[in-house]
Amino acid sequence: MKTKYIKIAAISASILLAGCAGSSTQKTPDYVSEITNAVESRTADERARDVYRNPVKTLAFFDVRPGMTVAEALPGGGWYSKILANYLGPDGKLYGINYNDDMWARFGFFSEEAIAKAKARTKKFPEMVSGFSESAPQASGFTFNTVPSELEGSADRILVIRALHNLNRFDEEAGTMKNALQAMHKLLKKDGLVGVVQHRLAEDAPKAGSNGARGYLKQSSVIEAFENAGFKLVKTSEINANPKDQPGPKDIVWRLPPSFNGSKDDPEKKAKMAAIGESDRMTLVFKKQ
Repeated sequence: MKTKYIKIAAISASILLAGCAGSSTQKTPDYVSEITNAVESRTADERARDVYRNPVKTLAFFDVRPGMTVAEALPGGGWYSKILANYLGPDGKLYGINYNDDMWARFGFFSEEAIAKAKARTKKFPEMVSGFSESAPQASGFTFNTVPSELEGSADRILVIRALHNLNRFDEEAGTMKNALQAMHKLLKKDGLVGVVQHRLAEDAPKAGSNGARGYLKQSSVIEAFENAGFKLVKTSEINANPKDQPGPKDIVWRLPPSFNGSKDDPEKKAKMAAIGESDRMTLVFKKQ
């Protein structure tokens, strides 16, 4: 079994739905029903990964509410963006924050065409959001090093969902993690919160291979990075935990569904990965100091 993760803060008892401990008399916040409606309004295919990603519990734990200004780090194809577009409503705002343009080449396997498309997605974020809902929030797209000065101090919440490993991976050579956290700190309101979901490596795992290149980070390392950037950990949850995921020293997170890296052509191995499910994930909330 994995060792107990260190520096675990007390989980807020105010959100019963998020799996927090509390009495039977506690009431689920009213806005959770609105999150649920936004989640369930998607197609069956879009909801297929909800069993692993737990979007209702996660957004409730992050205390995301309609009308808020929310920034989403690395929105990609818009899995969470679609939920947020239908939940925040026309009074809300949604920012999509992408890697700095010069980071794509650091991976070493993207073609020039793929890099160009990745860069273009930043400017196309508002268009993507508007296509998700007839009452979508106002949207903006930018990178970590191009946060518009007029938006500094405007975000109620920043969601960093499975988005830290590559930032940490290249931090030593390019300061990518530090840069991203500084950008988040500037963007967030004084009383704002950052919600983190990240593939988790056991605390007793060797240091080698724990920098994010395999997709995993240690929870203690994530907490330390945020605290060094001027944030304070306020609560944690195990709502996205998966104790079946116990990677070996060379295992990558993409061996698991939905990627099945290394087992797509091996039915027996693929079945084993499917039985594990998606990765074990930490769920953390930080506030701006």
